[in-house]
Amino acid sequence: MTYGETLDYLFSKLPLFSRVGSQAIKSGLSNIIDLCDSLNNPHQKGKFVHIAGTNGKGSVSHILAAILQSAGYKTGLYTSPHLKDFRERIKIDGKMIEEAEVISFTEKIKPLIEEIKPSFFEITAAMAFSHFAKHETDINIIETGLGGRLDSTNIINPIVSVITNIGLDHTRILGDTLAKIAGEKAGIIKPHTPVIIGASHPETDEVFIKIASQNDAEIHFSDKELQAAEWFYENEELIIYVSEDNNLEHKKYHLDLTGIYQTKNILPVLSAIKIINEKGFHISPEQIKKGLKNVKKLTGLHGRWETIHHHPRIVLDVAHNPDGIKQLLEQIEITTYHHLHIVLGMVKDKDVDTVLSLLPKNARYYFTNAFVPRAISKEELSEKAGKNALLGNIYKNVNLALEDAKVHAHKDDLILVCGSVFLVGELK
Repeated sequence: MTYGETLDYLFSKLPLFSRVGSQAIKSGLSNIIDLCDSLNNPHQKGKFVHIAGTNGKGSVSHILAAILQSAGYKTGLYTSPHLKDFRERIKIDGKMIEEAEVISFTEKIKPLIEEIKPSFFEITAAMAFSHFAKHETDINIIETGLGGRLDSTNIINPIVSVITNIGLDHTRILGDTLAKIAGEKAGIIKPHTPVIIGASHPETDEVFIKIASQNDAEIHFSDKELQAAEWFYENEELIIYVSEDNNLEHKKYHLDLTGIYQTKNILPVLSAIKIINEKGFHISPEQIKKGLKNVKKLTGLHGRWETIHHHPRIVLDVAHNPDGIKQLLEQIEITTYHHLHIVLGMVKDKDVDTVLSLLPKNARYYFTNAFVPRAISKEELSEKAGKNALLGNIYKNVNLALEDAKVHAHKDDLILVCGSVFLVGELK
């Protein structure tokens, strides 16, 4: 098979969450165990950091990878979904897996695919583990796909687990309360393995403490041990001063990821680095600062309050659930602009009604949809938005929507593209 034929096979043959939603989820870990067993168990080789959470896990994964790369460690990074190229999901030191390796892996595993009929995510997780083992990485950052307890990545034994935060998302799969969702995410907590909780919350803290205790796992709430004491912008960087245990001495960090929600994400990152160092790695304060300042360059992270044009300012953000949108609105509140234009597209299985109820009514909207079956149609989205007094026109695709937003925007306006990872990924 060619690379194109291989992708066609993977995307069409295997149940894919972005295409069919919850039908793509395989209950249990038997498939990934069988896949890895056939590959000589690559998930048992090397060292891992496991990351789960409702929001922020992608940013935390990339930031950690950038810091480890800056310290000279050969670093594997597995994240999902991708924006443009499937190979974005599997990287070593910021370099995507080669097309030839995707082809050879798929051809090798194809008989087993036909036999056990795994999901797309199960195959990509196995591919990532195999790639990292083959290239003998020093450490691998592994982001869960959905949840934690039954996620395909949960066959690894990490040196530290990180749970960024808990919010109401995928409620039909993970549960309809914060405590239930926390229980699923807490499934990545392993015996005698430290776990870091990025955001404490009265409804979830007891869940994490209980499961950590059952596993004799040391637990850290990073937002209780560290504080982002001050932050501001300077030369298109986010400057954050972080203090430890209310220590009067603050450490200054420069981030090339400029969304203010990174003031929350930096805390579990710093907690994780401390534990990683305790596990035999040697990452200096200077290397931490270098990694934070060069995340996009080192790992290729995009779509997190990312400015792609000035006059008018065009910003991309993959926020797609109520908690993510709330953080996005906080960013908008501190941003200077004349008028706000929002290019919006979402998927059906998100809490669309709640998101629409949160969005500002004084913006001009451009409703569209990504070309994935899970997408809510632009017509239905516009109708729902109208009930919330959000007014605008309908567009065939995100590129046409953005072009019209640019036509109507003043040079001092803000154009925001958000609502779906897939929408941002379809921008030219």
